[in-house]
Amino acid sequence: MTLSYDQHGFSLDGSPHRILSGAAHYFRSCPEQWPHLMRSLAAMGLNTVETYLAWNHHEPVEGEWRRLDEIPRFLDAAEDAGLRTIVRPGPYICAEWDNGGLPSWLTARAGRSIRTSAPVFLDPVKRYLDAVVPLFADHPSVLMVQIENEYGSFGSDSDYLAALAAALLERGVGAPLFTSDGPSDVMLTGGAVPGHLATVNFGSGATAAFDTLRQIRPDDAPMCMEFWCGWFDHWGQGRVTRDADDAAASLHEILAHEASVNLYMAHGGTNFGTGAGANHHPEHGGEGFRPTVTSYDYDAPLDERGAPTAKFFAFREEFQQVAEAPLPELPELPPLAEQQTIRMTREGPVRFRPAGRSPIPPTFEELGLDHGLVRYRAAIPGPRAPLPLTLERVRDRAHVRVDGALRAIVERAGEDVEIVVSGPAELEIVVESMGRINYGPLIGETKGLDAVRHGRQQVHGFDIDVLPISDDPRPEWDAPVAPGDGPRYVGGDFDVREQADGYLDLSGWSKGYVWVNGFCLGRYWTAAGPQTSLYVPWPVLHPGRNEIVILELDGVTSSDVPFGPHPGLAARRAS
Repeated sequence: MTLSYDQHGFSLDGSPHRILSGAAHYFRSCPEQWPHLMRSLAAMGLNTVETYLAWNHHEPVEGEWRRLDEIPRFLDAAEDAGLRTIVRPGPYICAEWDNGGLPSWLTARAGRSIRTSAPVFLDPVKRYLDAVVPLFADHPSVLMVQIENEYGSFGSDSDYLAALAAALLERGVGAPLFTSDGPSDVMLTGGAVPGHLATVNFGSGATAAFDTLRQIRPDDAPMCMEFWCGWFDHWGQGRVTRDADDAAASLHEILAHEASVNLYMAHGGTNFGTGAGANHHPEHGGEGFRPTVTSYDYDAPLDERGAPTAKFFAFREEFQQVAEAPLPELPELPPLAEQQTIRMTREGPVRFRPAGRSPIPPTFEELGLDHGLVRYRAAIPGPRAPLPLTLERVRDRAHVRVDGALRAIVERAGEDVEIVVSGPAELEIVVESMGRINYGPLIGETKGLDAVRHGRQQVHGFDIDVLPISDDPRPEWDAPVAPGDGPRYVGGDFDVREQADGYLDLSGWSKGYVWVNGFCLGRYWTAAGPQTSLYVPWPVLHPGRNEIVILELDGVTSSDVPFGPHPGLAARRAS
C-alpha cells in the first residue's frame, strides 16, 4: 500500500484516493468495544480511523511500561472492519488529555526544555519511540504517521521537528509523515517540516483555511486533519455543543474542495481514571485554570458509548454523496442497563502512605506521584496573635484543617478564601490534583503546593503523606455508611442480568472518584457540573454481582447511587 500526494490530492497505489477519516482514541474506550466502534465508523462513510498514542498511558512511571498491546490490537480492529489508520504518536498530543500525553516525570525533569531538541527532553522521546514505533510501523492498515502535533501553536525549534521525523524514519516508519497546525502563516511556518506533508486543523471556514495552506505549502494535498465537529467541557462551565446541521454544512464545504478530512472527534469516549487534562484561559479572570470533565463525549457523531447521534446521520448523508457504493448498515448497539438504585452499605478510612519530612512542601512530582492526594502537616508556633494563613499556588484543590477542624476548601480557579489562625496550631492541608494543562505555554506544570505563610512568615517543617489514585484501591471497610465530612471510601454491591452500558447518577454526591469492579471510571464533581453522571462501559460489568467503590472527598451526605440508562451531561449550550 503506497500513499502519495500532490497539490490536487492523494493517490493510493496509483489511483486517486480521498481520505475520509474519523478520530477515535483507544485509551478512551475498552478494547471489547472496538469492533463495534469500527463498524459504526464505516457505516458513517469513513474509510480510515485516526488515533493518538498517549505516552503517559503507557509509561506513567519511568521504565514501567503497560498496556502496549492495545496499540496493535486497535489497529487490528480497524483492519478487520476494512478501515485504514492514521497514527499520531506524539510525543505531545494535546487531545484534552492530561499533560498533553507527556509523562509527568518527564516534564518535571525537562522543565522549560519540553518539546525542544534539548537532550533532557529528546533523549527520553527517542526511547519512547523505541518502544512504540515497532508496534505500528509495519502494520498493513497504517496510511500516515504524524511527526508532532500542532507544534506551530507552541514553538519554532526546527531542529526538534527534524529530529522527530528522522527518528520515525530510522525506526522503520515507511508511511508518509505529516504535521498538523492551525491555518495561519505563524502556525504553518513554525510547525511544518520541509519534505513532509502539512495539514490544517479548523472547525469552519474551509475555503480560507485551504487558501492559506496553499499559499504556504503549494505542493501539499488539501487535508483538514482535525475538523472540530464538536467540543469538550470544563468543570464549572456550561455544556458546549454544536448544531448538527451547522457542522454538516462545514463538512460539505470541505468535501466540495475535493479535500480529505479527519473528523475530530468521530467518537470521543471517556477520560477514564485521571486522564482528563485542563486548559488555561487567563482572559476569563483569575488564574484561568479550567480542568476538563471526565466525559469526552465531545458532542461527536458517536456519543460516549458509541451510539449514533443526529450529527452521525447528517454526516452520513454528506459522505454518501461522495461514496462509490451504498454505505453499510449500522451494527446493533449493546444493551442499556436497567434502572436501579445502588445502596452504599460500608465505608472505610483513607489511609495515606508516609512519604517523609521536608522543610518545604514538595510537589507531587518530587514525591513520585502522578495523581492523587498529598497531605501536608505542619505546626504553627505560639503563642501568637491571629494572622492570615496564605497558601501559595495551590494546584489544584486543598482542604485546610486547623487543629482538626475544616476551615476552608481552596480552589485554584475559585474565589480567594480568608483563613485567620492564631498559634500554636496544628495545620493539615490535603491537596488534590486535577488534570494537567494540555495546551499552551503552561504544559508540564507541577502539582501540589509552593509554600504556606502565616502572616509574612514562611511555615516550615512538613510531614508528608500521599494517596495515589490507583486502578483498584481495595479499602479496608470498618463501618456502615454515615453522614460526615472529610475524605472516605464508601462501597456497595449491585446485580445486573447482563453486560450493558449504564450511567451512575452522582447528583447526591460532591466530589471524588469512582471504581466499578476495580476499574477507575474517573473523577466526578457534581457540585461544579456540568457532568453529573459517570459512564460505565459494558465490558466493566459482570452478569450477577458487581462492586462499586467511591472516594468522596468533601463529605458523605447520601447512601444511594442511581444506576441506569440515562447520561447526566446537564443542560446543553450551543457553541
